[in-house]
Amino acid sequence: MIHLFGIPNCDSVRKARKWLDANDLDYAFHDYKKEGATREALERWADEVGWQVLLNNRGTTYRKLDEAARADLTRERAIDLMLQHTSLIKRPVLTREDSRRVLVGFSESEWENQLC
Repeated sequence: MIHLFGIPNCDSVRKARKWLDANDLDYAFHDYKKEGATREALERWADEVGWQVLLNNRGTTYRKLDEAARADLTRERAIDLMLQHTSLIKRPVLTREDSRRVLVGFSESEWENQLC
């Protein structure tokens, strides 16, 4: 089973969902805004792809953080911030139950290579 994590009004998430539907791939959608994110999931994803990849440092939420929160980030501090502000998690995140592979962000070519 494929699990897609994100927020429904995100353009990248919409593209990802459209692509999954067009390729007849069943998936469960997990909305960060409604359901949050777990420390366990964030730690597992950070182990797989690196916390720097997982952290959305280009968005409004990141820019609104005070300088102290953004200074000298570590894996643990980044995960704490992502738990407090789910918009700091790059979107979408895709996982599969049959694999430890984690895909962050939507790239049609990468997803095709990994999922089809």
